[in-house]
Amino acid sequence: MEQDITIKITDRDGVTHEVQAPTDMAMNLMEVVRSYELAPEGTIGICGGMAMCASCQCYVKSDHVLPEMGDEEEAMLAEAFYVEDNSRLGCQIQMTPDLDGLEVELAPES
Repeated sequence: MEQDITIKITDRDGVTHEVQAPTDMAMNLMEVVRSYELAPEGTIGICGGMAMCASCQCYVKSDHVLPEMGDEEEAMLAEAFYVEDNSRLGCQIQMTPDLDGLEVELAPES
């Protein structure tokens, strides 16, 4: 049974979008942002979701429990700009049913 979840994404202009994300397509947050074109082409997911750039950095606003950060993600965020305590790379956040209601804000472009 396919289940879409609702997530709120605040874009870099400060506009909040409520979007539906499928949980049965192994999509990550960065791909959801791209599919809804919430960031200009070429400004997000530049490395293709390999945690090798910080173009999909976002701030997690809701208190969802997210998967633990991998070494690549941690290393990338250590070098990124505008990093906050709640920063994550969108490409590392898989869309799963328990993330329904997730709220994130895209970090400024570095």
